[in-house]
Amino acid sequence: MGSLVVLLIIVVACIAAPLYESSIAHTDAFTSNVAGTITINGQTVSVLEPSTEGLGLGVNPIGPTWTAQYFLGSDNQGRDVASRILYGGRNTLIIGFASAILCCVLAGIIGIVSGFFGRGVDAVLSRGLDVLWAFPVYLLAICLSVVLISSSLTIGPVTLSSASILLPIVIIGIVYVPYVARPIRGQVMSLREREFVQAAVGAGAPDMRLLRREILPNVLPTIIVFLPLMAAINMLTEAALSFLSIGVQPPDSSWGTIVNDGVGLLYTRPWVAIAPGILLAITAVTLNLLGDGVRDALDPKARLRGAA
Repeated sequence: MGSLVVLLIIVVACIAAPLYESSIAHTDAFTSNVAGTITINGQTVSVLEPSTEGLGLGVNPIGPTWTAQYFLGSDNQGRDVASRILYGGRNTLIIGFASAILCCVLAGIIGIVSGFFGRGVDAVLSRGLDVLWAFPVYLLAICLSVVLISSSLTIGPVTLSSASILLPIVIIGIVYVPYVARPIRGQVMSLREREFVQAAVGAGAPDMRLLRREILPNVLPTIIVFLPLMAAINMLTEAALSFLSIGVQPPDSSWGTIVNDGVGLLYTRPWVAIAPGILLAITAVTLNLLGDGVRDALDPKARLRGAA
């Protein structure tokens, strides 16, 4: 419950990004403000301050003010970091959860069909999973991102442009399918031999009824447990791809793109990169704890062990 509360706070804060931008920060999170100024303690200060290092060339973004405007400072384009983190969190959370849902749905369908029907169907689907599993996850995701971002992806009547966040959702959702489908397939193969399933088969129940009434209700808790765990993993994957500039594309932002923006400012304005990294770590840990809690709640054996 504690992890759920923390997650809800993060989600609500990201949803309220436009309110924070207009009512508190009073800056546009997506517009450069290189000539902007801010008043601190009665003094007018430039958002981009002249550099004091070396020959004094260039500028340094203003550091954290810990006040309403530029609470965490600005990036190298004079944009408010706190506002961009809230907006970036929306994309990171959307991509993480949407790709997790896509992954779990595809993996659930493949795992159930493969484990239940077996034989030729299982052989074809398992070999397809083996092909995906043969590639390192990040290498496969990077290759797909580079190829598809340079062009576009067309699925029937739907065309995903390189700037659409649906593109990383589809890529990340697909590359993790084998890691979820394999355990589900094994569970279905075990359920197929259980007494209640064999009794239903003996009673003449058709395959679709067996899948709907006997198999799916027993597999669904496993899929639900996988959902928050995969959301955490997918968020980290999205951040890695966006850090490499092959995930979320400008003008959109995510926590990964903001970390990338702050790499060149680590020695002068480290909060540009540290703040989104901390939020990403907190969200990932929260989702993992939530997944563990859901597993314990849905697993009768875990409840019995806790009671003992």
